[in-house]
Amino acid sequence: VDYLKYDNCYNNNIPPKQRYPPMRDALNSTGRPIFYSLCEWGKDDLATWAGDVGNSWRTTGDISDNWNSMLSIIKENDKWWKYAGPGGWNDPDMLEVGNGGMTQTEYRSHFSLWAISKAPLIIGCDVTNISKYSLSILSAKEVIAINQDSLGIQGHIVNQTTNYQVWTGPLTNNTVAMLLFNPSSKSTTITAWLSDLGIDSTKPYYVRDVWQQENIGAFTGSFSTKVDSHDVFMAVLTPVY
Repeated sequence: VDYLKYDNCYNNNIPPKQRYPPMRDALNSTGRPIFYSLCEWGKDDLATWAGDVGNSWRTTGDISDNWNSMLSIIKENDKWWKYAGPGGWNDPDMLEVGNGGMTQTEYRSHFSLWAISKAPLIIGCDVTNISKYSLSILSAKEVIAINQDSLGIQGHIVNQTTNYQVWTGPLTNNTVAMLLFNPSSKSTTITAWLSDLGIDSTKPYYVRDVWQQENIGAFTGSFSTKVDSHDVFMAVLTPVY
């Protein structure tokens, strides 16, 4: 056993603080690493106290395979970003990529949001009957690299309106992840100010599009690009030395 999820069903009204530690102790007694996932549907604010109990904890109720559910789930998860870190992660539930309830563009946004949030990337579709496009999303190496970055700091929203969101999170080697997300029904131009990303806005940064796997160029102060409805632009920023 490499991964154990302790769900909330049939819990006999035993509080999570009483129910989860004994399983932690049992897993630790095996003498081998086992990822311990706590799932009590985000009811007891596990992010604030479960860091020494499990390796991940659900911050929300169950996700459904539709756009509005995904938006609601990631919004709820984002408020706990400060509590995540190496060895203990916020879990907004499994991925719905490939299940058919969202468009290909929406699934790409879904995967990007989970990746920058350092969420566990648990595949939730039938992998024996997966489309080539869904597989390309789930195996996007540079997007996954952001999720798996060893610094382990969860990305979060730093600027938003009703038409867009700017997400960011620091990575190793003085690089930064940036996600420009358009949840609205129309295409829009999104501007990210480098100061909002927590970096020096007076110095140039290379911008690399991690979905297209191509370098866009060097920018100082801000970066702007058009993002289609329900789509994302995701990049890694690297300082120009």
